Amino acid sequence: MRLALGVEYDGGGFSGWQRLSQAGALVPDGSLQTALEIALSKVAAAPIDTVCSGRTDAGVHARCQVVHFDTEAMRDARGWILGATANLPPTLAARWCVPVADDFNARFSARARRYRYRILNRVARPGLERQYLGWERMPLDAGAMHAAAQALLGERDFSAFRSAQCQATHARRNLQDICVSRVDDEVVVEVQANAFLHHMVRNIVGSLLMVGRGERPVAWIAELLEGRDRTVAGPTAPSAGLLFLGPKYPRHWGLPEEVCADE
Repeated sequence: MRLALGVEYDGGGFSGWQRLSQAGALVPDGSLQTALEIALSKVAAAPIDTVCSGRTDAGVHARCQVVHFDTEAMRDARGWILGATANLPPTLAARWCVPVADDFNARFSARARRYRYRILNRVARPGLERQYLGWERMPLDAGAMHAAAQALLGERDFSAFRSAQCQATHARRNLQDICVSRVDDEVVVEVQANAFLHHMVRNIVGSLLMVGRGERPVAWIAELLEGRDRTVAGPTAPSAGLLFLGPKYPRHWGLPEEVCADE
């Protein structure tokens, strides 16, 4: 049978999602994928390979990463959730598990992915929650950042916000929503797209910070997008502030509401 599993994690102690060792090798390699596969394999008493909705980089966190895997082991949802979590590091946990159709694919069935980036905007660095925050000491104009970000909406070529290590075949992505808001001394960037390029969100945030500090005008983000030149865009924002909120799937797959979207 094929199962879908929702997991959450603090990515600070991992090399990123993607497995570094060979598939099926039950040897810890510092990746989230391998840690999860080792735990699931213990529950199944057989090797388990997983496919995720979207790979996250080293230091990036996830509220609801979704994976699918195939197994012949007969366990109920509680058994998979508690059995896997009992064998996982304390910063990685299974949240839910549901059976899905054989043609469900955690990656290719997703219609969108959503990220949140949190920036503490005050003179002093954070003491609490520092592993989940970016930090900017200079005052930020969240309104200007939001206005600038709207130029990114739609299907665009995001070469200006793509890392040199990106392995995607092309840079076109459909950015469906982006919002920059302030709550007290925290500026939050939320962005949803059909898919993302390597470092795309962090590179967008790094450029928006330059607008927020008044170093670049609101129109600069649109100019970057049109210029398609990563070397003139802002720096990559630190990974700690980035949270993968999760993917979105059509409701007919029968997944929990938090990862469902209107079809």
